[in-house]
Amino acid sequence: MTTLLLERPIPFAAGPPDVEEEAEEMEDFVYHYPVLVHEVVALLAPEPGFLIVDATCGGGGHTEALLETGANLIALDQDPDAIRHVTEHLSRFGRRIVVRQANFRHTDKVLDELGIDAINGTLLDLGVSSRQLENAERGFSVLHNGPLDMRMDPRNRLTAATIVNEYSTEQLTRLFRELGEEPAARRIASLIVKMRKTAPFHETLPLARAIEKAVGRHGRLHPATQVFQALRMEVNDELGALQEGLGVLTARLQTGGRIAVISFHSLEDRMVKDFFRHHSREWLDKPEWPAPQRNPDYDLKLITAKPVVPTQEEQRANPRSRSAKLRVAEKI
Repeated sequence: MTTLLLERPIPFAAGPPDVEEEAEEMEDFVYHYPVLVHEVVALLAPEPGFLIVDATCGGGGHTEALLETGANLIALDQDPDAIRHVTEHLSRFGRRIVVRQANFRHTDKVLDELGIDAINGTLLDLGVSSRQLENAERGFSVLHNGPLDMRMDPRNRLTAATIVNEYSTEQLTRLFRELGEEPAARRIASLIVKMRKTAPFHETLPLARAIEKAVGRHGRLHPATQVFQALRMEVNDELGALQEGLGVLTARLQTGGRIAVISFHSLEDRMVKDFFRHHSREWLDKPEWPAPQRNPDYDLKLITAKPVVPTQEEQRANPRSRSAKLRVAEKI
């Protein structure tokens, strides 16, 4: 693989002006426990001078590990809290990292602004961070009361409260069933629509309690978990962003560059698997075709035939890693 060297240094950036506003003083805490760090570094195989895009930098755990190999990093995230944290925490790497607030579906725009045509590798770590879950004000948690928000990028207009209070019973049912894989989707949707007529939902705990009332509580998992997951995915258009982002990031890889994706949800993993599988097939065939046809999207080879999952040791240390799956492909 050819090393991509920048023609000019990338200036270290704290993000757009609204991100640079004075924030609360960062306390000594673990922002996020990154999963499969060693596996990501080994499979992306960065070398000194390579240019890697960490398209969901979050707490910067993967970003830092990749920087320590000598690679240069462009760190993206749509969450301004993550941008502030990474900017401060990784400032010692100076011009070897640039930080931008952006959804990974817009990576091409960031690269165009920086005058970069191709990259040596990229990482997508999907889902929600520990920091987002534990910050009640973000509205992701079923355990801590806060506003029904769930926006990863506060600049977006759609919130979870809007969905809960304005979607029809049919829309909520489909949402909870498809994105949350919730068996009691219709029962929960019907109760929400009934209750919101007298008291609209604006906070997380009243909604979580309503869902618990609808389905009861069984086992360790909170009964509202899958509904909250569906709301978060809808608010942030996570599947739409993933479908678009996979294409954008793959197109920017130079030959030999690798794309790594960590997913925590079966719908996301299926989308990644199908994308990699389709782009790694040289020929396509259908019963109605007289002969196989060359695949116009053929530009990848699979590096991981099956997803890589965390070790038992990592799962014990970080229970949230249990559902993580890592898939990697290489540009050809």
